[in-house]
Amino acid sequence: MNPRDRVIDATLGLAARREFGDVSLTDIAHEAGVPLADLRDLFPSKGAIVGGLSRRIDRQVLERVSAKNSHDPARDRLYEVLRARLEALEPHKDALASIARWSARDPLTGSALNRETVNSMRYMLEAADIDCDGTVGSLKLQGLALAWGRVLDAWFENGFSFALETLDREIARGERYVEHVEDFARVTRPFADIANRLFEIGGGGFRRRRSSADDDYPHPSA
Repeated sequence: MNPRDRVIDATLGLAARREFGDVSLTDIAHEAGVPLADLRDLFPSKGAIVGGLSRRIDRQVLERVSAKNSHDPARDRLYEVLRARLEALEPHKDALASIARWSARDPLTGSALNRETVNSMRYMLEAADIDCDGTVGSLKLQGLALAWGRVLDAWFENGFSFALETLDREIARGERYVEHVEDFARVTRPFADIANRLFEIGGGGFRRRRSSADDDYPHPSA
């Protein structure tokens, strides 16, 4: 096993046995059997280790699931991808609950882990063959990250089956929300296009005026 995976596994083991807020980097290095200096090279913080776990779960899901060329509805494809993610997390439930309590007490850590979750959700949407580019795509990503947090809360409190019920409800709610956002984007797109063209015209005129001024006042090196 490579050192990064040893550190991640050691962190999960410690978090399952203790409150993660009480676990130090020295504890993790000792548990993983790596020098503290090597741990610093591998991961700069506990949050970075959690991020490494998230990326490892991403890979497990992406290697297992592919919705390309699937004729199932988008919501069904996304449900199956996120169900696979929850199944990959299931062996680490106690550790992840401890990590979740730790991150909830630290806004900076919570913000950093939210960014990691958004990146993971980007790949989950890609695996479900759902577009996540542009402004609407950004809203999908953040909305899905928040919904995933509610799924995890349900999982921690009431178990896997209840988490799946919550996942189904959250996807249905998100689908309705995205439909409203897409409708709004279609209605406002012509106005945005007009504004962009006016900006380009104004910007071009400004640049042309600057160019003329530059001719009047040559650069000293000319």
